[in-house]
Amino acid sequence: MTESSDDLLFSGVQGQAEAVASGHVSAGELTEAVLSRIDKVDDAVNAFTVVLADEARAEAALRDAAHERGDDMGPLQGVPVAIKEENAVGGVVTTFGGAANRTPASDDNIVVSRLRAAGAVVVGKTNMPEFGIYPFTESLRHGNTRNPWDLDRTPGGSSGGTAAAVASGMVAVGIGGDGGGSIRIPSACCGLFGLKPTRGRVSGDPNPDLWCALGTVGPLTRSVLDSALVYDVVRGNRPGDRYTAPDPDTSFAEAARLTSSSSQRSLRIGWSTKATTPGHRPATEHVRAVEETAALLEGLGHEVFEIDPRYPDATSAFLPQLFRGVREEAELVEDPDLLEPRTRQMLLMGRWATPTVRAWAERRGEKLTRLVDERIFARADVLLTPTIARRPNPVGVLGRSPAPVALLKATPMVAYTALWNVTGHPAASLPAGFADDGLPTAVQLVARVNDEATLFAVAAQIESVRPWADRRPAL
Repeated sequence: MTESSDDLLFSGVQGQAEAVASGHVSAGELTEAVLSRIDKVDDAVNAFTVVLADEARAEAALRDAAHERGDDMGPLQGVPVAIKEENAVGGVVTTFGGAANRTPASDDNIVVSRLRAAGAVVVGKTNMPEFGIYPFTESLRHGNTRNPWDLDRTPGGSSGGTAAAVASGMVAVGIGGDGGGSIRIPSACCGLFGLKPTRGRVSGDPNPDLWCALGTVGPLTRSVLDSALVYDVVRGNRPGDRYTAPDPDTSFAEAARLTSSSSQRSLRIGWSTKATTPGHRPATEHVRAVEETAALLEGLGHEVFEIDPRYPDATSAFLPQLFRGVREEAELVEDPDLLEPRTRQMLLMGRWATPTVRAWAERRGEKLTRLVDERIFARADVLLTPTIARRPNPVGVLGRSPAPVALLKATPMVAYTALWNVTGHPAASLPAGFADDGLPTAVQLVARVNDEATLFAVAAQIESVRPWADRRPAL
């Protein structure tokens, strides 16, 4: 590897896969470059909880051996990936961001298994708040993760470790999870593309569902096409999944390549800066990002108009699912006494979230899906909003705050995102530039259920005229 190795590290999933497939670099050399980058910058960022250096080298050697034999190359051949702590990697403890587990997982979960089958190399696991409860990546066990663009600011959460690893060029893609905005929020804070898919698009196997229907798993990447390529690998259902999604008409990668006006159909795009929960006003920078993106989309030939979304209140559905989801995950840990004090407070606060309450909340969510479809998606193909209300908080914003205070601090970060976990609609955060504070800005796009293809297509079109992936943090 030469001084151009930094360019390769920031070339994204497609760039790295093509470099390995063409023989420009071996999987082993790319993995060594990634491990070197992690060693160089992760002390400052604290994205990784564990780096699987020896295992990654061995896996990369298998990829190179397959290449030399002329075996069929998977679409992610040799691409190093990072995995969020809540996802099982065989031989590694699934900590959920805490200290209550100690026994290594016996097998990969379905997403990790599919990544490996596509040729990816797992290099480590990334930090998260315990059970992913908060949109800030603070862990008593693993410490606080920092935003690569400003080390005094949060990368968001709960997939903040994954976001920081990708934004800082340690990996081209990392796997996160989204139960209330946990892919989109850190993507917004760190200048990445992150899409929460339709409920059921990605199997939760070995679990029938994640966080009582709120949660899903997915990638965080530097570009739209990279995300689409990875989703084409990890999507699909398994026997036992409570929720399923039909196969798309075309691959997501194909949709993401439709960037020209001639290949794009004209969309009805409604925009609003109104939060889905009352009492939250967006930062001026976020309002400007929405307005500028709306003007850009109009210039690309779409019908763009301001819309009053008349959001239904999702609190009565979201909170029972949140509390029950945390309780169900906590029941699986080996030593509950080692859970963080704030998590134990959450468990006490959520004792009322029984299976009966969970079932009611899920039915309420289905009703909200219908209301949103009637009020918004009967008039618009896509909804454009801010992703988060405020600018990224200082690192350590939660500190030792008790659970009720921590939840209040978290609310502005999920004021535009959590509704779509309740309803199951696909939603994506994409970069919209940088503010005067040096941190990225972002907007959110939401589409009809099962219409991720439209989100990939319109996001890629925006990216083609407002590229964002070339800028790098000074680490």
